[in-house]
Amino acid sequence: MKITFWGAAKTVTGSMHHVECTGGQRILLDCGLYQGRRQEAFERNSQFPFQPSNVDAVILSHAHIDHSGNLPTLVQKGFNGPIYTTPATVDLCLAMLADSAFIQERDAEFVNKRRAYRRSAGGDDRPVAPLYTVEDAERTFPRFRAVSLGERKHIADGIAYTTYEAGHMLGATSMVVEADGLRLAFSGDVGRPGLPVIRDPEQLPPVDYLIMESTYGDRFHKPLGNAADFLADVVNRTAARGGKIIVPAFAVGRTQQLVLLLHQLMDAKRIPSIPIFVDSPLALNATEVFRKHPECYDEEARRFLTEGDDPFGFFRLKYVRDAEESKKLNDLRGPCLILSASGMCEAGRILHHLRNNIEDPRNTILITGFQAENTLGRRILERQPEVKIFGEPMRLRAEVEHLNELSGHADQRELLEWMRPLAKGLKKVFLVHGEPRQGEALARVIEAEYAIETVQPSRGESYVIG
Repeated sequence: MKITFWGAAKTVTGSMHHVECTGGQRILLDCGLYQGRRQEAFERNSQFPFQPSNVDAVILSHAHIDHSGNLPTLVQKGFNGPIYTTPATVDLCLAMLADSAFIQERDAEFVNKRRAYRRSAGGDDRPVAPLYTVEDAERTFPRFRAVSLGERKHIADGIAYTTYEAGHMLGATSMVVEADGLRLAFSGDVGRPGLPVIRDPEQLPPVDYLIMESTYGDRFHKPLGNAADFLADVVNRTAARGGKIIVPAFAVGRTQQLVLLLHQLMDAKRIPSIPIFVDSPLALNATEVFRKHPECYDEEARRFLTEGDDPFGFFRLKYVRDAEESKKLNDLRGPCLILSASGMCEAGRILHHLRNNIEDPRNTILITGFQAENTLGRRILERQPEVKIFGEPMRLRAEVEHLNELSGHADQRELLEWMRPLAKGLKKVFLVHGEPRQGEALARVIEAEYAIETVQPSRGESYVIG
């Protein structure tokens, strides 16, 4: 068996691993969008280093765009095989891929209008194009095949795979692929025990080889119990000075977790009764998917249902779908909290909210997830004094806070514990979905703890296993 790592190799975006079996079958583990500098991202996402029409199947770990977001391009370029994933992930992808395409179309339209104004000044007026369209996304939907959690599914001659709860987001899985007499595990994104809404990660059975994420391979998270206290402090402090809390949040997973926490804090009167807006059509659609799949909930979220309450709705919360209504949020005076996508501040309505609020020192920008290199979210997290939004320089005068306790990714200790049942008999570990420093640190502790050879592949690097 030959594995080639084409995405999330020494970076955390664009997850995509190409597996070739001795019988000639080719499968992809994930097909995510690479996120980073606009031109580099467009070029990398628009061209595949293999022929898409030769891929027999895709196995998708979960719906986050850095894992699923380039499926429409794959189909556009000739892929016509099945895409296997869980029922919840299918439903989320229907919403997320359409939303990704819509945002790309609108962002290209917005940038092209602004560039047209620059022609007279001799600025960059080259038109930009969306990577794919809503029509391309819709052509992808019939390719999805639902595979229940825990099901062992035959996907090609001599190839089967089994799914396990990853504890990362609704419907997210780790998996074991069986082919060529080998058992290859792919962690997907491993979550943390005790995260709101979703169930804890499952342990996997023994395997021969492991592809494992390393997002936080060099650090340890604060206890989850601190998250509510931290969030309450940020809201209270910002509201007291009359400011707005702008929260870039992944529309799927993180938004629902934050809404549940805010619900609990407001019920307990630990935060003031300020207006809270979820300004994201995708988050609204995703929340409907969450409501549709209570089988994925943990005990705490299920408790809301048994008491007849909606974990994702309360009296001060408003979901915003219409674009004109979104624009009106810029005219609000007084404290409020706005949750909006994208989580790394690379596209969507969050860019407009940042543009309108980033220069006011009364406001707070609350970062709630990992920010990849070269993204606007990373530059804000680094508190760079000036950042570009829609190509225009803006002064970063708002307070910046980082709530990392809700991270959907296990830390170094949690990753080591998650892989402990796999360690006996494991021949090699491939670390993906992590920047070089994180991967190197995790590789050292794996080798010290379990004496297993551990490598962090570069993009395009291949390994023959067996």
